[in-house]
Formats: sequence, C-alpha cells, structure tokens
Amino acid sequence: MLTTTHAPSLALKAKLFRGFADPSRLSILEALRDDARSVGELVEVTGLSQSNVSNHLACLLDCGLVAREPRGRRVIYQLADARVGTLLGLADDLLEEVAQGVYVCPRYEAPAGSAPVPISRNRTAIP
Repeated sequence: MLTTTHAPSLALKAKLFRGFADPSRLSILEALRDDARSVGELVEVTGLSQSNVSNHLACLLDCGLVAREPRGRRVIYQLADARVGTLLGLADDLLEEVAQGVYVCPRYEAPAGSAPVPISRNRTAIP
C-alpha cells in the first residue's frame, strides 16, 4: 500500500521521467548513449539547432543525467551514469512488446505526424 510517505519519492521519480519525456532531450540522451559528443556533433546527429541542444544540455546537466569534460577548446558531453543508457535500453525492450498500445493510448498524445513504428533491438525501425 502506498502511503503519503511515498509521495516525495514518487514526485521525484516523476520529475526524473519528465527529463526523459521531452523529445529533444531524449534525442540528445540517445545520441550520447552511442558515444561522448561535442555540442556541434550533437547538433549534427540530432538535427536540433545549436541553441536548442545547448538549452537542453543545461537541463540535463542540472538534473545530473549528463556530464561534461573540457578537451582543449571543446567540451565533450557524455551520459553521467551508465544506468541512463541502461534505462533507455530497457525502454527499447519494453516498447518491443507494448509500442502499439502506447501509440494508440488515448490519454497521451502521439507526436505530430508520427506513425507506430516497432523498434528493433539495435534501435532502428523494423520495416
């Protein structure tokens, strides 16, 4: 049974998942899951603008989901904890089973112009 003593922990967990809920932040996290990258590389990989990447990186840094390391004149970003990548992988695994249900769920809007796309284990769309 959940009690009011669980409320702070549930609120914090909900706040964590809000960090993953934004498509721009999620695309940055997915890009960093593959490799540490500079802002310019993140712009190239995600297709987001430089200012958008920088703003979302600030949020992800504040939340402790990414870390940065100066390398000469560049700053390189990476996942702050391997468990962030693990969590993203678990989401991929779960979506292999429930993607259609999530897509048609009437309680959450699907992203504009999106279509239900099954995800393969290597994070590419299954044709």
